[in-house]
Amino acid sequence: MGKQYTEITDDLKEWISRQKVFFVATAPLSASGHINLSPKGLDSFRVLSPDEVAYQDLTGSGVETIAHIKENGRLVIMFCAFDGPPKIVRLHGTATVVEPVHPRFDELAALFPERLGVRAYIILNAERISDSCGYAVPLYDYRKDRDVLDKWAAAKGPEGLVSYRKQKNRESIDGLDGLEHY
Repeated sequence: MGKQYTEITDDLKEWISRQKVFFVATAPLSASGHINLSPKGLDSFRVLSPDEVAYQDLTGSGVETIAHIKENGRLVIMFCAFDGPPKIVRLHGTATVVEPVHPRFDELAALFPERLGVRAYIILNAERISDSCGYAVPLYDYRKDRDVLDKWAAAKGPEGLVSYRKQKNRESIDGLDGLEHY
């Protein structure tokens, strides 16, 4: 049923590129802290190499993923097939937050659609790559991407986004450090 891979193969890369949604999960070190699981979409994911991936982190109301990565680096990214043959792929590893001052920010930005709401890029060095059956994942029909976040960011404008990030993205719900650079 399940299989582990030593790297992201060309077949896995191609399959991942067809998925319209993925999920990221993190946890703080503290047992009393909140585990975070976030859905992601749009054209915001790239396989960079057989063991490195990145996604565009867009401005949101929370900053849990970034705070947890800064605290302990742990991240798992999960894809599941909502059409075609059943399949789930998980990428476990150590992540890095790439804020605008990071040397790789512009390099990563060139790989993605330009979006006003980008606050960072998340790079994952995949240490465990696996798939499983996904037999119980329902079938869904993709209609289109939502444009609500892009419209929200455009209405805020660059200065409004900076203000919003200062207010909402400085620390996690558990008080961990979030964004440092707006």
